Amino acid sequence: MGTTVAAFLGLCAGGGVIAMLVGLRPAPPTDADIVETRLRLYGGSMPVSLAELELAAPLSQRILMPTLHRIGRFLDKLMPANVQQDLHRKMMLASRPLGLSAADFNALRWVLTVFLGLVGLGVGALTQNPIVAAGSATLGTVLGLYLPILWLNRLVRRRQRDLQGALPDAMDLLTVTVEAGLGFDAAMARVAEKYENPLASEFARVLLEVRLGRPRLEALDDMGRRCGVEDLHNFVQAVIQSEQMGSTIAKILHVQSDEIRRKRFQKAQERGAQASLKMLLPMIGCIFPSLWVILLGPAAVIVSEALSKK
Repeated sequence: MGTTVAAFLGLCAGGGVIAMLVGLRPAPPTDADIVETRLRLYGGSMPVSLAELELAAPLSQRILMPTLHRIGRFLDKLMPANVQQDLHRKMMLASRPLGLSAADFNALRWVLTVFLGLVGLGVGALTQNPIVAAGSATLGTVLGLYLPILWLNRLVRRRQRDLQGALPDAMDLLTVTVEAGLGFDAAMARVAEKYENPLASEFARVLLEVRLGRPRLEALDDMGRRCGVEDLHNFVQAVIQSEQMGSTIAKILHVQSDEIRRKRFQKAQERGAQASLKMLLPMIGCIFPSLWVILLGPAAVIVSEALSKK
């Protein structure tokens, strides 16, 4: 009897192991799986699910950016309207660095302020001195609050300087191409293809907006106001007036090109005249002390020796 029960239990255990192995064996591929494999083999790509797309995205897009968006929307409700407009204008002038909006930049600024303040407090706590801890926390908070604004202002100035520097060459190319018989849109396309600078990117953006159905004069006017460069704004207004009055665009471009070249030459002369004044401070601070040491050093040694003998 015992032998029969043992044999039965052994058969059950063996059957269970066989069933488990059969269950773990992968199922044979279906026709749909075979077709999908062949499509992927020949370069086709099947649509993936939303979960797979979300998991394929980097951590910054899945967690950090949504959190930053929520903080930015919350801070927008607390900021005055004029401060929001000024920050939005600076972000547009800087061409939205890192792809951030004004709300995202403000959220990043306050997150950095809190983080650096806590870091400063932790560094000060290591010294076990409350005065040092308070000072380091204050320093970290101030750096986090004002460093992003200084960085943004620097980006705005650099981009405007790049736009101003690229404008004369772009104006010359526009003038030559229009006088050769091309239209103004085709001339802007030539500038966008030839150069790789912020002005070429702005021209490409205007052309893209026109292709999407926006009126050309409206897109040009938005570009002139968006960049914040006076010469570019004057050029855009001259083009708009020529279109509205029906005058020749080639003549307007020729006049504007000469005017921009003249202003560029005047600014170069102005900077050259300021060079001597700017060199005065390094001369006073670096050269004159060394001359004083060379001229008055021996006299000081002689006077000190004479006084020591007395």
